[in-house]
Amino acid sequence: MDNSHRLYTSGRAATASSSPWLPQLNLNPRATLRLFCFPYAGGGAVIFRDWQSKLPGNVEVCPVQLPGRGKRLGEQPFTQMQFLAEALVHALLPHLDKPFAFFGHSMGALISFELARTLRKKYGRAPRQLFVSGRRAPSIPNLEPPTYDLPETEFIETLHNLKGTPGEVLEHPELMKLVLPLLRADFALCETYGYTPAPPLDCPISAFGGLQDAEVTRAHLEGWRTETTATFSLRMFPGDHFFLNTGGALLLRVLSQALYEVSGAVGQEPPARKGMEV
Repeated sequence: MDNSHRLYTSGRAATASSSPWLPQLNLNPRATLRLFCFPYAGGGAVIFRDWQSKLPGNVEVCPVQLPGRGKRLGEQPFTQMQFLAEALVHALLPHLDKPFAFFGHSMGALISFELARTLRKKYGRAPRQLFVSGRRAPSIPNLEPPTYDLPETEFIETLHNLKGTPGEVLEHPELMKLVLPLLRADFALCETYGYTPAPPLDCPISAFGGLQDAEVTRAHLEGWRTETTATFSLRMFPGDHFFLNTGGALLLRVLSQALYEVSGAVGQEPPARKGMEV
């Protein structure tokens, strides 16, 4: 087992100001809903650094920092989803004193789904809404061979093909030495994941995808429909697998509208709908 137990217990005592899991949390006294955001493989909380200023004022954006990145670079990243979900439950539980929702992109979508399941099982709690982005439904198996344990040259070639790692990083040997262990761990987290059939969640699920994403198609995203007994919606955006970065403005407008509706947005002006349809 990895460092799950140490993180599991230390997360339980974390507070809003000291939790390593929420380093960019800025408490918003106007908040009526917290949005916990989970990154793609190799990514960190910094991905969501601008979201607070671009989402409804009554939403408190909570970017989650996983071990192995940012100021947690020295911590061993998780490679097994079960241990990560359990650690997250105990780390985030003190912050679930308000209505909350989850957003996750790619690996983050899978993490947020398993976190929602674990919360239901242990505490009977559920997010108001689950936003899953750039990730096929968990019940759809990955038929491609695993890549996390490839020799270094082949693994780096895989990263080139995915186009998610900046070229300046891929071409910098010292930086690659730092990030390769994290990327291998994140890939292992996803590629060794095994879906366990369970009753659907009872919270709405909104799925987002990239129109030019060759790895995650609309059909893959449609599979999320079976994971909820509540409403399901699907939106496709211009861009490839990382439309989160290239088409973020449109995504945030759509997300703002959804959050406005799910949170009630007392005293908030509804986001402009112009240009939102795709």
